[in-house]
Amino acid sequence: MADGPTVVNTGGGGGGGTAVAIVLAIIVIVGLLFFTGIINVGGGGGGSTDVNVKIDTPKIEAPKAGTPPAPTKTPSTAPAAPAPAPAPASGG
Repeated sequence: MADGPTVVNTGGGGGGGTAVAIVLAIIVIVGLLFFTGIINVGGGGGGSTDVNVKIDTPKIEAPKAGTPPAPTKTPSTAPAAPAPAPAPASGG
């Protein structure tokens, strides 16, 4: 009454190859990052980290003695402010 051999799949065949492929892919990616210089473990880098910045500041001189002060844009005598209007009487 046996119809043929009975096959029992234990599920231990395909998972190992996938895990090995993932680990190898991670190793290759990290190797490329080291090779291209994105990851720098040494920290040195030589002279490529030197930055020279030249800033030209304006020359400021103190006023010389005997020189009149520069004229201002506002007049020295401001016109008087108008007197305030009287308050309205309350009808209470």
